[in-house]
Amino acid sequence: MVPEYWQKQTKDTPLFPDLLWSRPENRAGAGKLLIAGGNSMGFAAVGEAYSCAVKSGAGIIRAILPNSIRTHFPRFQDQVLEIEFAPSTPSGSFAKSAQSELLNHSAWADMVLLAGDVGRNSETSVMLEGYLQKYLGPVTITKDVVDYFYSLPELLANRPKTTLVLSMAQLQKLGTALKFETPFLLSMGMLMLSQALHKFTERYPVVIITKELDNLVVAYEGKVSSTKLQKEEDIWRVGTAAAAAVFWMQNPHKPFEAITTSLVAE
Repeated sequence: MVPEYWQKQTKDTPLFPDLLWSRPENRAGAGKLLIAGGNSMGFAAVGEAYSCAVKSGAGIIRAILPNSIRTHFPRFQDQVLEIEFAPSTPSGSFAKSAQSELLNHSAWADMVLLAGDVGRNSETSVMLEGYLQKYLGPVTITKDVVDYFYSLPELLANRPKTTLVLSMAQLQKLGTALKFETPFLLSMGMLMLSQALHKFTERYPVVIITKELDNLVVAYEGKVSSTKLQKEEDIWRVGTAAAAAVFWMQNPHKPFEAITTSLVAE
């Protein structure tokens, strides 16, 4: 028997169809999205996030990358995307001093997406920790950015206006770091996962998006939705995070409904 807090959705049967038909009609009203990420070894996550955000209907998109990547964009022009650069470490990741740049650009944005590919660096760790403590606006976090916070899990879990798009392995590590009483197992099945996420999001104010086999699962304030994928996808976090960020940005007072709907939008 399906618990009352768990709702199922497919592409043909969206749970909140009104949100699909009431999208902004022009870019001016479609929101300003800031995407941050990348390091000198790669910035594919930022590129994928940008492409998916455009497809999802974002209005204006600004990307902020480490200075070490600047040489890759000598003649870049795009009417939707602006690119800014912040100080980088000698190894090419965001430096501690990039925090002020990221905060300044976040003040411009309606939504921030920390898209990943930030590498592993102690300065980057300090920068991200300080940023999340000082920035109070809505943020969507995915890929290796999540991994920086297992030593400070409460900073993520207790932060309002936060969506975490994470694998089951990452969710397991986060739950363990928080000493959450129900362990998140890699193959726990949808019923047990929905029960655990129901309890988890009643306690913590974050939105959780994860993937269990061929279902994408959203949980917030004790509510859980599952969306059946049409095919199994191994690479899903960045695209899912970008779509979720855009829909939430455009429906800021309905995070659960908006993010659930983002999973079935074209």
